[in-house]
Amino acid sequence: MAEISRKELLLRLIGAGDHPRLGGADLSGLNLTGIELRGALLCQADLSGANLNGANLGKADLRLADLSLADMRGAFLRDATLTGANLRGARLNFADLVDADLSGASLAKADLREANLSGAKLNDANLTGAKLAGAVMPDGKRHE
Repeated sequence: MAEISRKELLLRLIGAGDHPRLGGADLSGLNLTGIELRGALLCQADLSGANLNGANLGKADLRLADLSLADMRGAFLRDATLTGANLRGARLNFADLVDADLSGASLAKADLREANLSGAKLNDANLTGAKLAGAVMPDGKRHE
């Protein structure tokens, strides 16, 4: 497969339509505010430091993706698969993570204030130092 530039990759992202396949892609540090990636295949993608404010990642496959320090405030991640993902230090304020699978994910020092985690799977997830004030937890109760 021929190597493509990050700019060309971003253009493909925007016009990819349903279920873009971007497994292993380097999207680190890109401004992807409000991007439509519903159902995208982003396994092992590097989205570290990316701006994903208000992005639609519903039903996306983000297994083992690097989302460390990503800005995901208000992102839609309902039913997304984030097993083993690195979300260390990510900003997920007001994110919709309803029914997302975060099993084995690192959410250490992530900001999840006011996020909705109702029904989310957090088996073996690392929440050390995570900010959870006002978040709706998997059991539907709001964290104090």
